[in-house]
Amino acid sequence: MKHPARWLAAAMLAMWVGAAGAQAPYPAKPIRFLVGFPPGGTNDIVARAVAPRFSEYLGQSVVIENRGGANASIATDLAAHAAPDGYTILLVAPGHATNPALLKLNFDSINDFAFITLLAESQNLLVVHPSFPPRTVKELIAFSKKRPGEINYGSSGTATTVHLSAELFQYMTGVKWVHIPYKGGGPGLVALISGEVSLYFGNVPTVIRQAREGKVRAVATTGLKRTPAAPDIPTVAESGVPGYEVTTAYGMAAPARTPRASLDRLHADAVRAVNAPDTRERLLGLGADPVGNTPEQYTAFMQNEIAKWAKVIKAAGIKGE
Repeated sequence: MKHPARWLAAAMLAMWVGAAGAQAPYPAKPIRFLVGFPPGGTNDIVARAVAPRFSEYLGQSVVIENRGGANASIATDLAAHAAPDGYTILLVAPGHATNPALLKLNFDSINDFAFITLLAESQNLLVVHPSFPPRTVKELIAFSKKRPGEINYGSSGTATTVHLSAELFQYMTGVKWVHIPYKGGGPGLVALISGEVSLYFGNVPTVIRQAREGKVRAVATTGLKRTPAAPDIPTVAESGVPGYEVTTAYGMAAPARTPRASLDRLHADAVRAVNAPDTRERLLGLGADPVGNTPEQYTAFMQNEIAKWAKVIKAAGIKGE
């Protein structure tokens, strides 16, 4: 070899270039953010509330891709089978916890995902028609137990959190009501206001104005703690049903086996984005409480939610539609 020094230098340069390429900082390209509902719904709004700051902190575009259908299970299936490279994430919809008990899925709702953080959660509000006698949770339980199968409650549809809030209440208290499902929260609330049904567990943003105006009467919220959107209204749990909790949770997850370093970066910047003042303001304006917990806390939350709703759905005999 005539020029060993030159060959050695070239070899070292090639090794350096290869190492530099292999260690390119994450993220090095835009990230796909799958949302399981069309634009304009609450899930989509939450994703778009978080995305601007999240993108800024990551230093890459976060591209929201709406893949609606089957209570978000279409988007969830795409995420479960996406390459685990850190460039596909999922807005985990509330149905993630109930779909395993309702639908035949092509993925495992826990093991096929790396849960990053719970972004935000909102509560439901138990409201009744103004003429309905009970004014507290304890009064409602006593009143209902004297009239099993005589009290109608409305919902925004089968297996929605509005429906399941009532089913969990019955499951935990032993009361028996009659379910009247409607096609959406609006028609369900109209039915309550008109007196067609006696009670309704509506999303806080949907029903709080009518409660403030006296069109319906607020009884209790469904979280373990009072919601900042209605701090004067007690929770069901503090009003006589300890442990009762229903929240509409919006989280972030990636495919299982996504590299730990990528997950750590996604978690740090997602929590930072949720806690940015402008993001918090937008979420609170939706009636959603910003969270931003750890991956371990969020994973445990999802495991508990899936187990809880499986019991309630089985006990109530609810079938997927």
